[in-house]
Order: sequence, then C-alpha cells, then structure tokens
Amino acid sequence: MDTGKKVNKGIMGRKKGSPKKKSVSRSVKAKLQFPVSRIGRYLKKSHYSQRVQSDAPVYLAAVLECLAAKVLELAGNTARDNKKNRIIPRHILLAVRNDEELGKLLADVTIAHSGVLPNINPVLLP
Repeated sequence: MDTGKKVNKGIMGRKKGSPKKKSVSRSVKAKLQFPVSRIGRYLKKSHYSQRVQSDAPVYLAAVLECLAAKVLELAGNTARDNKKNRIIPRHILLAVRNDEELGKLLADVTIAHSGVLPNINPVLLP
C-alpha cells in the first residue's frame, strides 16, 4: 500500500512549511469577557461533581457576565444620580436594594462600607 512518496512532517504532525494556526480561547469563541477556562478549572477543582460538561463553564461565565453588567449598569445610574463619576460601594448597595430581582438574589449579602438604605418607620413619623 505504500506509494513510495514520503511526506515530510515537522513538529506535531504538521507538514513542513504550513503555518501554525493561532489558538483561540473559549472566551473569544463565546464572545465573553469572563474567563471560561478559569471558571472551568475552578469547577473541576472544587469537586462539585465528578465530571464537568464542556459547555458548563461557558454557560456559567455568560450568567456571571450578565449579572455583573446589570449590577454595574444600575450602580452607574445611581452614581450619576448622585452627581459622581466613580462607583463606590454605597452606589452598589443602593442599586441592588432598589432592584426587585437583585434584591431577592442578594438579600443575605452584606456589602462592606456601604451603609444602610434610608428608611424611617411610618409609626415614628408625627
């Protein structure tokens, strides 16, 4: 079956002279800013299960990116309402507590250096 022609192969089975393909990360393929490979590594290392499906870290990275974008957008709006250019923990607290869905999700979370929501019990008012 050997035709007598010998194909010269270089490193890793590639033909000599063929350009090496540039590697593309999974974050770039999924068009995400959050690191898919790092999230996958943390899922495997944490032993949440024996196996981790290949698209699980992609989905988790997308969900985390969506949550972060929503919190940052609301906190930025709160900062702009207070005539500030920078987001501080107080703005994050006000944004999260004033949003119904994020308030439920982060109900038991304490944000450091953010204070409390301004609230006066109606019974105490004259």
